[in-house]
Amino acid sequence: MDAAGQESFREFVAGRSSALLKTAVLLSGGDRHAAEDLLQNALIKAAGRWQRIDEPEAYVRRILYRQQVSRWRLKWRRRELTVAEPPESGGGAADGAAGVELRLVMRGALARLTARQRTVLVLRYFEDLPEGDVARILGCSVGTVRSTTHRSLARLRELAPELAALGPAPAEQQPSRDFSPVEVRP
Repeated sequence: MDAAGQESFREFVAGRSSALLKTAVLLSGGDRHAAEDLLQNALIKAAGRWQRIDEPEAYVRRILYRQQVSRWRLKWRRRELTVAEPPESGGGAADGAAGVELRLVMRGALARLTARQRTVLVLRYFEDLPEGDVARILGCSVGTVRSTTHRSLARLRELAPELAALGPAPAEQQPSRDFSPVEVRP
C-alpha cells in the first residue's frame, strides 16, 4: 500500500471505527472483547485490499457479518456469556435511568439469543437492511430470513417481556376502527 493509501485507510479507521464497533458489539452479543477482535480482523482484511475497495464501509461491514456467521457455524461450543439480571423498574425515573435500564435489558436478551438469531436481528433492525440483502449476506433464502426474524423476535419477547411496551400493541389491544354504515343514494 502506498503512502496515500495508508493515509486514506487511517482516516477511514479514525472516522468510522466507533460506528463499526457498535455493530460488532451487537453481532457478538454484547461481548466487547469479541467485538473488538471481530472489527480488528475485518480491518486487517480490508487493509490488504484497500486500493481495490470502492465502498470501504460497506466492504468492512460485509466482512463483519461474514466473520460472525463463520463463528456461529463452528462445530465447537463457545464459552457461554453470563449476564446479571437487570434491576426492577424504578417506575420511570426522569434522570435517564429508564433508558439505561432498557439498554441493559436489551443487551442481556440479545446475548441470550443464538448467534444466528442475533445476527439476523442486527442486520434487519440495527442496520435496517431489507430481507433480500440479509439473505444474500448470510447465504440463505429470504424465507429463512423471515422465519428466523419471526422466531428471534418471539424469543426476544420471552426473554425480556418489558420490551413489549416499546413495540406496537397486540391486535386485541389495538383500537378498533369502527366504520359506521354509509347510506349510498342513487
